[in-house]
Amino acid sequence: MEAHYATVFEKNADTIPDEIALVCGDNTKTWKEYDDRAARLATLLTSYGLGSDSKVSLYVHNSNEYLEAQYSVFKIAGVSINVNYRYKEEELIYLMDNSDSEAVFFQGCYGNQIKSIKDKLDKVKVFIQIDDGSEQLDFAENYEAAIASSEPMERIERSEDNIYMLYTGGTTGMPKGVMYTHGGHLRAMLSTAGAWGLIPLQEKVDIDGISGEVLRISEEGNLNVSIPACPLMHGTGMWLGALVPHLVGGRVVTMPQLGFDPDFLFKEVERTQTNNIIIVGDAFGKPMMDALDKAQAENRPYNLGSVNTIISSGVMWSAEVKDGLLKHHDMILIDAMGSTEGGMGSSRASRDEPAPTAKFTINPGVIVITDEGKHVEPGSGVMGKIGTSGLVPLGYFKDEKKSAETFMEFEGVRYSFPGDYALVETDGTITLLGRGSNCINTAGEKVYPEEVEEAIKRHDDIYDCLVVGLKDDRFGQRVVALASFNDGKETQEQDLISFTREHLAGYKLPKQVLFVEEVMRAPNGKANYKWAKETAEKELG
Repeated sequence: MEAHYATVFEKNADTIPDEIALVCGDNTKTWKEYDDRAARLATLLTSYGLGSDSKVSLYVHNSNEYLEAQYSVFKIAGVSINVNYRYKEEELIYLMDNSDSEAVFFQGCYGNQIKSIKDKLDKVKVFIQIDDGSEQLDFAENYEAAIASSEPMERIERSEDNIYMLYTGGTTGMPKGVMYTHGGHLRAMLSTAGAWGLIPLQEKVDIDGISGEVLRISEEGNLNVSIPACPLMHGTGMWLGALVPHLVGGRVVTMPQLGFDPDFLFKEVERTQTNNIIIVGDAFGKPMMDALDKAQAENRPYNLGSVNTIISSGVMWSAEVKDGLLKHHDMILIDAMGSTEGGMGSSRASRDEPAPTAKFTINPGVIVITDEGKHVEPGSGVMGKIGTSGLVPLGYFKDEKKSAETFMEFEGVRYSFPGDYALVETDGTITLLGRGSNCINTAGEKVYPEEVEEAIKRHDDIYDCLVVGLKDDRFGQRVVALASFNDGKETQEQDLISFTREHLAGYKLPKQVLFVEEVMRAPNGKANYKWAKETAEKELG
């Protein structure tokens, strides 16, 4: 069997056709229905001339439709493009144009954004609107109507070398597509499934043996049920919350509403008997802990009996929050340290074995080297950059320079160096220090200071600006701006933040603005981020 997501999913549909694959509220789809609907959408895509390697943007909230649309792209051997639904017009145009998207699936509520950019997207051949009660655009195909009017596309042979891609801000500035092969990525996700205990852990993944395992698990009544509490548009939600469970015949439960509601999450856990919850660090874990505490205090505790694991990746997940969650239920908490460019290590916590914050067991094939290219000795106290050799991307889409800087050989082995730095402890574990760049990580979203600075400096009253990240108990970091005025000009903090909202996605907006007499820069004009951070910490904490 081909090591390709579409091929494995099709095999699941044949092996366990009547098992539930998708749940979103009252809308459930079996594996047979999931496969059929994706095949009909694939017919629609091919009718517009799309095929192997065609790029398709998914401008969609968490939902059954997101996963059906992605599956349809896999079926034609195309490449799905994840779109951050918080992006504004300029960001959307950049992403869809940079990715060479030929089709766009979009949530109906974003109709106005689509209308405003469609004439600037010359490569897009078809827009497909997912109905959410919004007005149907006359130039767009209706999602459900297209499914109803199309015949299922016949299955095709595919190559495991087909490209799978995920766009990320990461350490790359503007979003860039991180490219993998289906075969390499799929095998890594199956290894993850084995590490979680969803299938027997194997030294070498047996693609042909997957369907047998899926059938066995189904007959035993133990197919996995997973809730990605974080967005599918990001790697953590998609890879850990959807692709891993789907590969082993599992059920993916999505919550379509924007904004995180921990009480709704726990009600869905009870209703669907969820086994795995996928989150992004304290930004999710802390509200979850608070909701559990409140429910317990009000004598209405949630039943978490079905939950085996909570898995986090992307930002710091503090030991205190883990302990607070474990107080309510005995389960395994997996803290996966990694990025779109590669997995670095993990930490497992339970009631019997708590885990300290930011300390990880290093993954096989991971190294930590100094900027001078020497291995960091355990216990030396020397900081080094992390290199991963397991799932190494092919490179960044249309960016050979950045690819060469990030994915390179060291001692004859190809590694990914995403930009994370760490200490190597005496026992061989690593303590994560963070990105070596100035990237701000806020609630799992990566924000580059330069982009925010330029948006703020568009304001007529602002002369100069620097942006830094300050520590935040809930979000990991919060975006803070230091700005100086043009002579004789002045504006209020909230007015400046509101102005910036016109140019940036909401998560990129500064939470605070500190107005200073002068923004300090080096003689050559480069930003003095050290000064900016020290000043912000002193004034704002």
